[in-house]
Amino acid sequence: MDRIKSLFSSRYVLNLGWLGGAELVQRFARLATTVVLARNFSAADYGMVSAIYSIFAFANVISVRGGIAAKIIQSNDEDLEDVCNTAFFLNWILMGSLFLVQCALSYPIAQFYNDTKLVFPICAVGLVYLILPTFMVRSSLLERQNLLKVRAWSKSAQSIVANVIIVILALRGFGVWAIVFAMVVGHLVWIPIIGRFSDWKPKPGRPTFRQWRPILSFGGKRLGVDLLNRLRQEMDYLIVARFLGLEALGIYFFAYSAGIGISQSVINSFGVAWYPYLCEVRRDPQALRSRFLKSLKTIAFTILPLVIVQSCLAPFYVPIVFGEKWEDAIPILILICLSAVPIALEKALSALLQATDKMAIDIRWNIFFSIAFAGILVVSARQGVLQLAIAVLVSRWIFIPGFAFYVMRYLFPRPYQTSQP
Repeated sequence: MDRIKSLFSSRYVLNLGWLGGAELVQRFARLATTVVLARNFSAADYGMVSAIYSIFAFANVISVRGGIAAKIIQSNDEDLEDVCNTAFFLNWILMGSLFLVQCALSYPIAQFYNDTKLVFPICAVGLVYLILPTFMVRSSLLERQNLLKVRAWSKSAQSIVANVIIVILALRGFGVWAIVFAMVVGHLVWIPIIGRFSDWKPKPGRPTFRQWRPILSFGGKRLGVDLLNRLRQEMDYLIVARFLGLEALGIYFFAYSAGIGISQSVINSFGVAWYPYLCEVRRDPQALRSRFLKSLKTIAFTILPLVIVQSCLAPFYVPIVFGEKWEDAIPILILICLSAVPIALEKALSALLQATDKMAIDIRWNIFFSIAFAGILVVSARQGVLQLAIAVLVSRWIFIPGFAFYVMRYLFPRPYQTSQP
């Protein structure tokens, strides 16, 4: 009983519980949405949705949003106020610029996908960037305080609102615009929830940029990692769209969403919790090693069983839930689903390297893996979507565990005794 009480009094476990619960709410909210879209959208429609999500994901990385938030979490107490003030105004500058750039590039991007109907949806999605600066600093401060339950509530509320909008508009024939409206309106729900738990405001007067150098330096390193990681995550979409067309992209995107969607949600929750959890003991190698090994156990006891069960049941639930027209996507879905475990391992390694200020290693790794991954995908894509999915799975299972072995040997060269931090 003492061990159980100690376990559930751990801030890390509580954060995982809140974030895991939030993802569970999101999965239930998305279930109806996924079924509605699968039965009302064509493969080409799914291709357009994939393009919009990919553009938004790349823009989010370029905004240095993750790097700025991570710097706030990692800052010393004496520098925190200056960092927050600088971050607030930098967010508005970066996000406003990003909105204008995305609008300006909307037509060339639509030309890349060979569908000019993407122009206006791409511009409309950019409105999200003008919403984010209103709560980003406050959200980062709450994460710094390990109050991840607020983030969990915000994500749950966003998911519920967004998915209700998608279902209603999709059934009314709005097509891709159902996704666009949901993305914009869903982000608005963060403002009142975050504001309820954080009353931080920028200092009155002129904008201050005292900490812009350390923020952009840290954010630049994080940008390199995030950009390469995102490029690799979206690379298969881009290659399928370019070599096989939007319809093939739609099949692949459906398989990815229905296959790794649940696992990816859990992985993202763990990733949010891992970073502040490791940062707390970043200067204690023994405790850091112990906490990282706990992260690996989390992967083994949660992600792995989920992947196995979902892969085994895919041939049965896909035709029943989503319709028989998606049966051809089942082998692709299974292959993509099995790649969730190395993805989780890579995210844990990235959190460890960032917490120990070893992002240069993370950048070099991402450059190497991205180049190798791109070459493998280009060769396999010419053989078809199924062959590309096989290449994605095999490359991740070979390269990422090898990198994990290197990182462990580099950061923890001597065998430390396990501790209970």
